[in-house]
Amino acid sequence: MSTRQRPPAILELIASCRPGWSLPQGLYLRPDVFEADLRLLEDRWTCAGHVSEAPAPGDWFTTELGAQSAIIVRGEDATLRALANVCRHRGSRICVARRGHGALLTCPYHAWSYHLNGRLRAAREMPDDFDPGAFGLKTLPIKVVGGLVFVSFGAEPPPFGEAEPALAAMTGLYGWEGARIAHRASYAVAANWKLVMENYHECYHCGPAHPEFSVLHALARPNSRALCAEPDPQTGLADFEAWGSAPDGRETARVMRSALTQGALTGSADGRRLAPPMGPAGARWDGWCVFGELGFLSAFLAYADHGLIYRFIPRAAQETEMEVIWLVAGGAEPGRDYDLARLTWLWDVTSRADKRIIERNQAGVASRAYEPGPFSLMEPGTQAYVERYVAELAGIADGL
Repeated sequence: MSTRQRPPAILELIASCRPGWSLPQGLYLRPDVFEADLRLLEDRWTCAGHVSEAPAPGDWFTTELGAQSAIIVRGEDATLRALANVCRHRGSRICVARRGHGALLTCPYHAWSYHLNGRLRAAREMPDDFDPGAFGLKTLPIKVVGGLVFVSFGAEPPPFGEAEPALAAMTGLYGWEGARIAHRASYAVAANWKLVMENYHECYHCGPAHPEFSVLHALARPNSRALCAEPDPQTGLADFEAWGSAPDGRETARVMRSALTQGALTGSADGRRLAPPMGPAGARWDGWCVFGELGFLSAFLAYADHGLIYRFIPRAAQETEMEVIWLVAGGAEPGRDYDLARLTWLWDVTSRADKRIIERNQAGVASRAYEPGPFSLMEPGTQAYVERYVAELAGIADGL
């Protein structure tokens, strides 16, 4: 009788990682690795959305990561809070829609109701010694920076540190706090979340896969990805990097200015402006854009006339959702100030192409023929991402 070899433990997989090379197959495929990944990600910060999704008291929207769900709700005191979307009675989800509005948060299972600050308001048919004050919804860490709403499902997520002023400078320059959502789209990718993120962090593939992007962005060219810590003399914006290969107590973050190709003013089919200018940067039309990131799952891109929020949501070991949110100036109206099809064209066609190439990558990684390969000179962002992930995973796996 033949005996099957025991699969290596997660720490053994980590030990087999080779610096400067892609990851071992098991880190992309195994369900136990995915569960460890979720523990890592749930303790970090992730972008839940934009403040314009809950502008008035009673407005709420939800966000999920793995089995975790949060309600982002605007209270009667105008404060934005993050509450665990878990009823304190028997654990039912309370808000099942993506967004909504109400004077109370009421569980659809047994009608326990909660005030907008999470305090329990009513619970039917409970015994005399029941203490309502002990059964409020659990609160979660929340941070709002320049209109971007970040939440964590961990009790003590890493501090923003220097990342907060860097993100605030980017979003302030492009007026994101007063922006509105013009459109959102979701792309289901049949691939492990790390393959999705590795793709996002390099432009080695941009020439072959994204001709629409490459003709507009200098980032698609070799040697174009460079950080400059000195403030730009026109905008005052400095690049920022907090993405070391080892955990340092800070949340991972990056802000990087990048040039558009000559004559291009924004990310459009012809490089011409698409919408009214956003913030003081939009008034200049200086031929630049800014890429931003915070944590392992959130990315941002600011042009002079519109912005994008990228939310990457792991769903299963080989299933990831990419949500793209387009922002425009707060007073801009579709049909009058911008054409929605023109506004969304570039990053819709790019996201659809990314879906195709990442799913092909996943199919190859799942093959018996797969083995890790070396990163190119145009993939330093992916290499840094992978190295930091491995270092963070080692800390999680050591406790499993």
